[in-house]
Amino acid sequence: MPEKVYIFDTTLRDGEQTPGASLNVDEKLQIARHLELLNVDVIEAGFPFASRGDFEAVKAVAREIRGCQIAGLARAFKQDIDAAWEAIKEATQPRIHTFISTSDIHLKHQMKKSRQEVLEMAVAAVQHAARYTANVEFSAMDASRSDLAYVAQVFTAVIDAGAKTVNFPDTVGYAIPEEFGAKIKYLMEHIPNIHQAVISVHCHNDLGLAVANTLAAIMNGARQAEVTINGLGERAGNASLEEVVMALTTRKDLFDFYTDIVTQYIYPTSRLTSKLTGVVVQPNKAIVGANAFAHESGIHQDGVLKEASTFEIMTPTAVGIKKSTLPLGKLSGRHAFKKKLQEMGYYLADEELNRVFVQFKDLADRKKTVFDEDLVSLVETEVIYKSVPEHFRLVDLVVLTGTMVKPSATVKMEVGGELKSHSAFGDGPIDATYKVITHLAGSKCRLLKFAVSSITGGTEALGEVSVRLEDAGHIITGQGVDPDIVTASARAYINGLNRLHFVKKLGPKRGKPEKL
Repeated sequence: MPEKVYIFDTTLRDGEQTPGASLNVDEKLQIARHLELLNVDVIEAGFPFASRGDFEAVKAVAREIRGCQIAGLARAFKQDIDAAWEAIKEATQPRIHTFISTSDIHLKHQMKKSRQEVLEMAVAAVQHAARYTANVEFSAMDASRSDLAYVAQVFTAVIDAGAKTVNFPDTVGYAIPEEFGAKIKYLMEHIPNIHQAVISVHCHNDLGLAVANTLAAIMNGARQAEVTINGLGERAGNASLEEVVMALTTRKDLFDFYTDIVTQYIYPTSRLTSKLTGVVVQPNKAIVGANAFAHESGIHQDGVLKEASTFEIMTPTAVGIKKSTLPLGKLSGRHAFKKKLQEMGYYLADEELNRVFVQFKDLADRKKTVFDEDLVSLVETEVIYKSVPEHFRLVDLVVLTGTMVKPSATVKMEVGGELKSHSAFGDGPIDATYKVITHLAGSKCRLLKFAVSSITGGTEALGEVSVRLEDAGHIITGQGVDPDIVTASARAYINGLNRLHFVKKLGPKRGKPEKL
């Protein structure tokens, strides 16, 4: 009889620790809704004590999401646990997730505490959390580099104190699959009360082994996998939800386990998360990368045309990648456009649909063929990226460039409802445009990253620009799309300025949490 593996998604907590991937409340809610559609068992919504903004985001997720357990992270301190409970108490199934280091490396150099002191802190934290809820998880940070006998002692004690889940993290991505599986087996055999709790694993990808370590742990007794969408997370990231789930789903001949994940929502959730965090999914990324179901080799194409299973071990539709033959162009009507978007999984309100349709018509006038990827980008730009108020709005842009003139730009934009315009020279048309926008916005932000990509092939392709901006310790990502790359660059910069303006209004952070 197959056993269930619980999926604990920490995209909104550990995934947000990806540099530059900070999310506001509305963006966290958008991802949380998709995680609920995916049917994950637990959503770790954030670290409530870290900042007022994170507290409010966790609270908002706990209030709205009803189909999943909602977890809040807390260090083994009373004030952290109290804050976590206040944030998650309105959830239908709240979980407090508390943690402390157990490795001698951390105890000696970071915490400067003895093993006995840490053991007592762990027990006290779990006992305090258990006063609020019976659903308490305890994590031994840097467990994979800890003395196993000591970890077993700590886990035994915290289970007696009320922990229902004990998490064994490979915090620094140090473990090798065979070794990691053996550690889980040891714990299963040396924790006398392990039948009262679930063993969980939280694997980082520093050596590219996070998914392999997670699967090895499951084979040896772990029944909860802590994962993120697209493998986001600190440093090299975490075990990828889509890879762990589809490995268990595809290789049932080896894994006598199942999850409750609705796999058809994997790709839409991956795409949404990528856009909101600004972290691009590499083309050759397993399951959700642009090339995951692409076949360029003639031999592969011939095989797939005759029988898909010759070169595909899973179908694109199984993970929510839908192929359509319905072409759209400048003569297409609103009804056909709406139907096409619904086939792609987008159900927009009338106002949103009208806004996207206007942009589609404008694009269709300039492009011979509008591809599915173009439509996805339009929806994301007009709906998803307008999740923050438009304090800055581009009204008009004129650039002059060439081999015999010094590049210049004239920009007209609204700033807080006031129409302003300015002109400037630059080293190139984009540099000139950014100088003008910076002047009009009165911004002191630094441009950390500027990236340009083509949504589809050809010279008429829709260009997509991503920028990363930093101001007063806040790092955000802005996105813009347009067939004209200078205009796309202007839209990306203004989108980033709007997001910075919104984040700065929330007030200063108290610092990021420690990491698992």
